[in-house]
Amino acid sequence: MRKTLETVALAGLAVMYWIAYSAVYGPTPLPNRVPTHFGITGQPNAWGSPSGMFLLPAIGTAVYLILSLVALFPSTFNYPARVTPQNRPRLEALVRQLLAWIKVDMVCLFAWIQWSILEGMRQGYMNPPRLLMPIFLVVVLGTTIGYVVAMILAGRPGSSS
Repeated sequence: MRKTLETVALAGLAVMYWIAYSAVYGPTPLPNRVPTHFGITGQPNAWGSPSGMFLLPAIGTAVYLILSLVALFPSTFNYPARVTPQNRPRLEALVRQLLAWIKVDMVCLFAWIQWSILEGMRQGYMNPPRLLMPIFLVVVLGTTIGYVVAMILAGRPGSSS
C-alpha cells in the first residue's frame, strides 16, 4: 500500500509542475504581469512574474522529501504506545503508512491551491474554494487520528503484529 501512496504523491507533484509549466509556457500562457496576492475581497493587491507559479510545487517537493527522509528513521519516533520487540514492526509499518498518507494529503492540497491560484490569475480575482480548509483539516486530522488509534491498539498486550 505504501508504494501506491508514494506513486499517488509523486503523480500529484507531477500535476503541480504540469499546472505551473502550462500556465507559464503552455498554449495560453499567463501574461508577463500577473496577480501574486489577493486581498480579503478577492481583488489583486500585488503583481509579479508568472514564474512564481513554480513556488508551490517547489514547496510541495520539499515537504515530500522531508517526510520521505523522516520515514527512514521510524525507531526515533515517539509512539502513542509502549514499544516492545513484539509490536515494533507493526508500529513502524503504521507510522510509515501515516507519513505516506500525509504526503498524499499535502501534495493534493497544494495541487488544489495551485489550481485555485491559476484560476484567480486568469480571472483577475480570487475566489478560493470555501471548503478548502475544512476538507483539508478533516482529511489530515482524520488520517492522523486513525493511525494514532491503530498504533494504540497495536501496542496493547496480546495484539497481533
